[in-house]
Amino acid sequence: MTLSWLQIFRLGLVQMALGAIVVLTTSTLNRLMVVEFSLPAILPGMLVGLHYGIQMSRPRWGFTSDTGGNRTKWIIGGMVTLAMGGFGAAYAVTLFAQSYALALTLSIIAYALIGIGVGASGTSLLALMATATAPHRRAAAATITWLMMIFGIALTAGLAGSFLDPYSPQRLLTVVGVIVIAAIILTTFAIYGIERRVTAAKPEPHTPFMEGLRDVWAERKTRNFTLFIFLSMNAYFMQELILEPYAGLVFGFTPGQSTSLSGMQNGGVFVGMLTVGIVATGLKIGSLRAWVMAGCLGSAGVLIMLALSGFAQTQISLQSLVIALGFFNGMFAVAAIGSMMALASEGREQREGTRMGLWGASQAIAAGFGGLTGAALVDISRGFIADGPAFGSVFAFEALLFLAAALMAARVMEVRSAAPAASMVPGE
Repeated sequence: MTLSWLQIFRLGLVQMALGAIVVLTTSTLNRLMVVEFSLPAILPGMLVGLHYGIQMSRPRWGFTSDTGGNRTKWIIGGMVTLAMGGFGAAYAVTLFAQSYALALTLSIIAYALIGIGVGASGTSLLALMATATAPHRRAAAATITWLMMIFGIALTAGLAGSFLDPYSPQRLLTVVGVIVIAAIILTTFAIYGIERRVTAAKPEPHTPFMEGLRDVWAERKTRNFTLFIFLSMNAYFMQELILEPYAGLVFGFTPGQSTSLSGMQNGGVFVGMLTVGIVATGLKIGSLRAWVMAGCLGSAGVLIMLALSGFAQTQISLQSLVIALGFFNGMFAVAAIGSMMALASEGREQREGTRMGLWGASQAIAAGFGGLTGAALVDISRGFIADGPAFGSVFAFEALLFLAAALMAARVMEVRSAAPAASMVPGE
């Protein structure tokens, strides 16, 4: 028996819960550290980079999924770990005004837990979907769960933003506490009983982890796509840690307003993904490579305009540009993930989990490196020029990376139609 549509929807609820916690750490808490506590932007950049760095363990999680085991316990356990890390990170932020050393120590522990939780829960969930979803349902199933995750991110950012104003440490802990508890409960009820009711693919023979990883890395397509993911995700995540501080420092946004801005961006991502899903998968217009390139080029254009917006300082313009950036980011991301899933099952021995883990690790490294680089460049630039141009220069550099990613996509990606085989699967 394979996953039913109801069970696929339930797995999407797990993705919603995962995204809801992660967005708080990469948006709200980051903005509070930079604006309210006047900490250098590189600090939250390093913390977020830490949790992405720990996700280098994703290939190991994927390999474990390939070789069998109870995935449900890892999904629930990972979510509990993620929730502990999310609340711990919020509590640590409230301590910076009292003890910098204590707050930093607790932050490091919390973000490490976030990395472990995302790696365990997210990768195990992907492996369950890849092995228990009927081939003719994979495209639709993965699109549904991805969109549900983005919807969860956008909804959480919007609601959290509205409840955070006026800001206080107590209000922050209450909002985050409600979200993480709800995420654990939702995950437990959503995943319970699914794994034992479906027939997953036969586990791979027990092979040493490094041997399996070397076999996968030896595939030329796998290597090339890994490098493409690293470059494109650097471009994708470079603005992640500086957009809300940009809104706060240049436009005077409150913590609640800037968090809502993140919700607007992810709302744009949702619409962009839905557009590609309908036009490319439903109407079968355009190849996945073409949609990836269009998303990269559109993102580059919006980032140039975003860099210039600091001079006009028009909030309406900023909000519109953020939505547009999310739209083109969504186009690029969903098409790239479609290609990723199609490639995952093409190599030797059908090691989908190991390949997805490798690409997930590449994404995580790029996300951490890109976010850290963006924050560091802002800190350096603010030492020489005003805030608006300082942030703008980083946005312009990010635009150049998107242009490079579009060119690389043209070289390494095959002209692949968005047929059901090129299924789209959610990732963190």
